[in-house]
Amino acid sequence: MAVNFQHPFQCVQYVQRPQAKLLLVSAGPRLYSYSAETGQRLASWPQDTGSSDQEPPEKKRKVSSSESGPLEEGKAAEKNEKAKTAPAWSNIPIVTSTSNGEYAIAVTGEDKCIRVFQLQDDGSLNQLSERAMPKRPSSIALTSDETTILCADKFGDVHSLPLIPTTDKPAVAPRPNREAKLSHPAATNLTVHTKGNLRALEQQLLLASKKKEDGEERSVGPSFEHHLLLGHVSLLTDMVFVSLPSETHKRTYILTADRDEHIRVSRGPPQAHVIETYCLGHTAFISKICVPQYAPEYLISGGGDNYLVVWNWAEGRALHKVPLVENSSAAEVVVRGIWATTIGDLRLVLVALDGSPKLLCFTLEADGALKPQTPIDLTGNVLAVTPLEEDNTIFISVDSIRTAGSIQEWRASSSSLTPPTLIEAFRPQQGSEGSSLAWEPALKSATDAINAAGSVEVPATTEDKRRTELNDLLYAMSKLRKTPRGGDDE
Repeated sequence: MAVNFQHPFQCVQYVQRPQAKLLLVSAGPRLYSYSAETGQRLASWPQDTGSSDQEPPEKKRKVSSSESGPLEEGKAAEKNEKAKTAPAWSNIPIVTSTSNGEYAIAVTGEDKCIRVFQLQDDGSLNQLSERAMPKRPSSIALTSDETTILCADKFGDVHSLPLIPTTDKPAVAPRPNREAKLSHPAATNLTVHTKGNLRALEQQLLLASKKKEDGEERSVGPSFEHHLLLGHVSLLTDMVFVSLPSETHKRTYILTADRDEHIRVSRGPPQAHVIETYCLGHTAFISKICVPQYAPEYLISGGGDNYLVVWNWAEGRALHKVPLVENSSAAEVVVRGIWATTIGDLRLVLVALDGSPKLLCFTLEADGALKPQTPIDLTGNVLAVTPLEEDNTIFISVDSIRTAGSIQEWRASSSSLTPPTLIEAFRPQQGSEGSSLAWEPALKSATDAINAAGSVEVPATTEDKRRTELNDLLYAMSKLRKTPRGGDDE
């Protein structure tokens, strides 16, 4: 009998608590916390129900009252109970945390909710709030004081909302007089003559009188506290909040990237409407931008082009263009992630490409140039990276379902007792001075424990249609590429 697959870790976030080192990961519709030192699973959210990957509901057979009995009623009750406990989302594409490890923030996919959790040293996750955004979030960031969440969405807007929502009802801005006048129909039965329009006018008048009697106003947008900061005319793909010291005080900026090859540099709140400059130079969509904490004057961007660009973002000036593939005519490239970290004296930039089992490694030089290093070879496609700088180690989640090098083809399921590889860890080898950076496996006992614990099961018998849906959830960036005729891939 074929063994079911394990849903890969879509996000991996290292969290440093005062008394514990934790790993927070998302797999399908679930969050898990692990000990980063031992690999022991500490908690999961939502609580385990023993169900596998969410399958489409089965077709219901209509049963007459004469046919139904205790058995059918019991099955119906069981299905209703499962429907109540099943989450309203199938993936958690974004996970991050505050620097002190007290709070974690996650975005659940289909319901567009931003959820804030309080983390404990024992790894338990206590949800404090859930707020459904108007449009699906594509990136979130925390301001420098970590009291405000910035949310970029697929409509092109950036909103701000408090990390911990207050219990007070937010003040609602007064509606413009223009809209107040339009709340009552301007037409009358003397100006409308067709039967259909008269019926519509009656309904409008009835609704207007009801609102007037109840004293209700039509709500606009979410009811929780939030503020619109800025907007693009294209889908936002990534966002970074940067704080730079100046002579008198720190200046803050919001850097946003979109599908139309733009990187905008805006001032931080409350002047986010002020655009400082643009970074223009990409010829395809931009999927990821990164500002290293150790060198905040530089911005590294990548997306659908076969190269990275290093910018002096404050001036909107491109400094270096770094090729990602040796053959420029190779298959289309999609940058999945860019991570900047320090290991010892090394200033590293790590880059993952969609459908690639290699994690590209670069060192950032003093002039902003990226010097290529030996890539890390993984057992599957690279999905996410999180560094443990104090241990000179990085954790890498890999795709345990698809064939290495492909975003569509699934592996052949086997009956092997060896658990699938969901995560791996590496640290740099001690090489001779001047030699290319090399890597060696690390924390083997911790990664073995995490892999053995598994995640959400994905049936080996999953149909082709469902497999395609799961592929699109994990590798959605390729759909941002425009067709040669200028249309959009749908």
